[in-house]
Amino acid sequence: MDKLKSVLSGEEARRDDKTTVNEASTLGWGNRVKGFIACFVVGGVCTLLGVCVLFIPKIGITLFIVFYTLGNICTLGSTMFLMGPMRQLKKMCDKTRALATTLMITCLVLTLCAAFWWKNFGLALLFVILQILSFAW
Repeated sequence: MDKLKSVLSGEEARRDDKTTVNEASTLGWGNRVKGFIACFVVGGVCTLLGVCVLFIPKIGITLFIVFYTLGNICTLGSTMFLMGPMRQLKKMCDKTRALATTLMITCLVLTLCAAFWWKNFGLALLFVILQILSFAW
């Protein structure tokens, strides 16, 4: 457990200015875990709520798209509590993950554009499916 804690908090990877992510953060390890759990649960609840409202006539698809996209953003943001935002962004922009990250962020934006700006719900649902695939990738 200590090894996991040191890897996730950034104590192993020293930065150039010789400070660790844990020293640069104002949150302690317990608060980071609580933040991760809270953000992850909110993301899960938003995703489930989106699925539940999907079948409401006229506004169901729009609510689904909003809640599902918000849920994905919260779930993605929850890991930033454990690693810190800069380390998370560096890992997301790594060679092996850059394409999936780009595809996911693009699909998040295009899903909302298709739902609200273009009013094309078929295209929005396609972008939701691409969100799922890129998130899993």
